[in-house]
Amino acid sequence: MKSKLILLLVLIILFAGYVFVRFFFLDTQNVYGRLRVISSPTASVFIDNVAVGKTPYEDKYKVGEYLIKLIPEGTATETASWNGKIKIYKNALTYVNRELGSSDMTTAGEIFTTRKMNTPPKNSGYGEIYVETEPQGAIVTLDNDEKGVAPLVMEDVIKGDHEISVFMPGFFRRTQKVNVDAGYRVDASFKLAIDQSQKAPTPIPTDQTASGSAQTQSGSTVTINDTPQGWLRVRADASIDASEEAKVKPGQKYPLLDEKPNWYKIKFNGNNTGLVSGSFDEGWVASQYATKD
Repeated sequence: MKSKLILLLVLIILFAGYVFVRFFFLDTQNVYGRLRVISSPTASVFIDNVAVGKTPYEDKYKVGEYLIKLIPEGTATETASWNGKIKIYKNALTYVNRELGSSDMTTAGEIFTTRKMNTPPKNSGYGEIYVETEPQGAIVTLDNDEKGVAPLVMEDVIKGDHEISVFMPGFFRRTQKVNVDAGYRVDASFKLAIDQSQKAPTPIPTDQTASGSAQTQSGSTVTINDTPQGWLRVRADASIDASEEAKVKPGQKYPLLDEKPNWYKIKFNGNNTGLVSGSFDEGWVASQYATKD
């Protein structure tokens, strides 16, 4: 009787081990997602240092993390190669887009990855978007609505098509459309290319202690250009992390008080018709959306 119980126990343990290996280990090993890679110019694609094809490239891969490398083809000898890490998730698409420049500083692109949310959304029919940028600190806009500074998680994003835009003074803006599924999270990683056409302002001699006053008296002004939102933020300092002082309208002119790389300091007041909100007298605007007169 005792030997039969031991035999039964052994059989139960063996069966449990089989179930674990079959449904937890083997199934995990056989789960796939899809990888899509595009580039400009055309490039050879290497996955974990193995050549797999040329862009545009698409294939299925087992769930996991991979090293991807793009090497420009043919005559693009002055174009830099690129490499980075990507993740493949179950039944999901990982999308890689790269515009290869002459160096890493002039290379731009995006990596989008869709995955199941760790926690179900509070409201059905919603997902979320996580945005990170290189360099960090770019302004993130979703459907022309400024959301904050990257890295940033946007929760309760209604399912469907959306447009993500990221911008940092001194770099080219990146804009991409993305589809959000209910209960899923889109991880969006943007690489910004430096705008070499933007030159730093000429240094002001140190003996001009009242540079702002001198510029204002000389009649220098700044004209606000068109923006996607229809207004431009005035910030307390020459930084996208600085607090908002006010919003000004395109087409309006303001006295120029000072300037720093990629920023203009302007003077405004509550009686100015170009002022949308705020009651501060001075602040900084991004030179990307302003013209020095």
